[in-house]
Formats: sequence, C-alpha cells, structure tokens
Amino acid sequence: MESTLEHILTNSYKAGMISYMATHPEDFEEAIKLAVSDKQPYSWRAAWLLWSCMKENDQRIQAYVENIINTLTTKNDDHQRELLKILLLMELNEAHEGFLFNVCLGIWEKINKKPSVRFTAFKFIVKIAKKHPDLYYEIVFLTQDQYMDSLSSAVKKSISKMIKVFAHL
Repeated sequence: MESTLEHILTNSYKAGMISYMATHPEDFEEAIKLAVSDKQPYSWRAAWLLWSCMKENDQRIQAYVENIINTLTTKNDDHQRELLKILLLMELNEAHEGFLFNVCLGIWEKINKKPSVRFTAFKFIVKIAKKHPDLYYEIVFLTQDQYMDSLSSAVKKSISKMIKVFAHL
C-alpha cells in the first residue's frame, strides 16, 4: 500500500511536494528512509525532494549520512546525483570524507556515466580537496581531456573555474 508521502512523490509537482514536507515534518524521516532504499520510483524522488527541503548540515539527516554513503554505489546515476547533492550540504567526519572521496573518484572516472552525476561527484572531490591542498595536482590530473571530452562546454567551463579558485586558495 502506498503511503501518503509516496503518493505525493509521484502525483505532485515540486512546489506541492515541498509544501507537503513543510506541513508534515513528521514525514521527513520516511523521506530519508525512502531516499536510501531501492523502492523506485519513490527513492530517487525522495532524495531529490530532501535536497530541496533540508538545511545546510541538517541534523535530521546526520544520523543517516553513513547509510547514504554506504548505499551510494548501488544506485543509478540520477539517484546517486541526488544523494551526492544531499551530502554536499552536510559536514562529514574525516572517515566519511575519505570514503566518499574515493566513491566520487570512481564516479568521475567512469566517463560513460551521466555528466550530471559526474559533475556533482567532481564538486565533492573539490570540496574535500580544499581541506587538503596537497590534493591539488590530483584534481588537475582529473581534468585531463580523457575525463572532460564527454562533458558540455558549460560544464567544462564551470570545472575550469573551480580549478582556478582552488589554485588560489
């Protein structure tokens, strides 16, 4: 049987979903659990909605960070992208950062993956590298043509800007 939240996820526009979450905060935990599950079509939509409804370093999500990270590699590209967007807003401990950095490297290096998930993974790589400037040359290596050729010119330009900003830190 479909829950009320599941119904909202498949039968409402984004504004309606956000409004529902604002008036039903008790369903936030259900949204998190759906986001890390494999209950499609609800799971990736729940992750997409959470990113739109959460605060930076949202304490309601903090308890689920490890679960999100651990399930990330089992998700399809769109679902991965939405979960990464959630994690980009969270403050992670060093162990989580290290593991997620490696997951994001794996995503970035798979040039057959959707550019949007690769770009989101790259954002996380740069976020972590800013805390560890000794990773700068690894970041530069990751922007070689073999990794960039499959991306749009707009994404390439955005990555170039990120690298320039990183270089001046």
